[in-house]
Amino acid sequence: MNLHALKIYAKVAELGSVTRAAEQLRISQPAVTAQIRNLEKELELLLLTPKGRGIGLTDAGKLLASQAKRLFTLEIEIEARLDEYKLGQSGKLLIAATYLPANFLLPKWISQFKLQHEKVECILTTTNSREAFELLTHFEAELAIVGGGAIAHPSIEKELLFEDELWFVVPIQHRYADQTVTLEQIMKEPFILREEGSSTREKLFALCRTRNVDPPVVGLQFNGLNETIRAVIAGYGATFVSSLEVNEYVSRGEIAQVQVKDFDLRNPISLCRRTADPLSPAAENFRQWVRGYFYPAEFPKNR
Repeated sequence: MNLHALKIYAKVAELGSVTRAAEQLRISQPAVTAQIRNLEKELELLLLTPKGRGIGLTDAGKLLASQAKRLFTLEIEIEARLDEYKLGQSGKLLIAATYLPANFLLPKWISQFKLQHEKVECILTTTNSREAFELLTHFEAELAIVGGGAIAHPSIEKELLFEDELWFVVPIQHRYADQTVTLEQIMKEPFILREEGSSTREKLFALCRTRNVDPPVVGLQFNGLNETIRAVIAGYGATFVSSLEVNEYVSRGEIAQVQVKDFDLRNPISLCRRTADPLSPAAENFRQWVRGYFYPAEFPKNR
């Protein structure tokens, strides 16, 4: 079926006049008549009949007009939804993230982003940096937010967002609580550490090798951050963590920070994407939103 002719016919049926339809469509009256005659010939049906000074619809014409109205209403809806998608106002946003950003940054970011992009479906997967890159390269995520100095990957582009401080923390009753000590002193304390492979654990042991200091005795080892912090609150040992993970506990006086002389290690947080592939509009909007969070002068918005 010739959809161009059908659209012209639908306008004639709506207005009940070939002349008025031609005026609204900005084409000549003979062109309107010719298109309808061709449509009738194609369908082998009579669609219009004279009615006074205007035209009327045959039964077949009424049926076709009704279905055409549904069709072109759907066309308008499709166009509107595609416009929403192109503007990044709808679609699915797949994000992979390592533990720290997934738990301490992205809940706030995604919630605030959703307030402005309600129709975007946001799905967050918490994983390690290696698996986050796997999700990116297998098109199971469009963006990844990773911490801990993620490994280099030839097909993934990384953009540093900020660097979080790394802290030594101890129980509030510990003799080093809120004190300044040397690295050698704090390393003599029993430590609660994450599992082998943890980025902060690796940074701590690398720091000891660089400074030629004996690494700490691992008094307790946990696979989860929450368990590590709870053990410190309970009164045992020291630990080494990103400030984002413990600043609320320190602020509430549940654990205490230890200042270490000549120490300044930081935990980089990076936004990653596939180098060769353009982002979907929703993902690009989120990327710009996150960048605007850190660079408000460059990307003005409400933080």
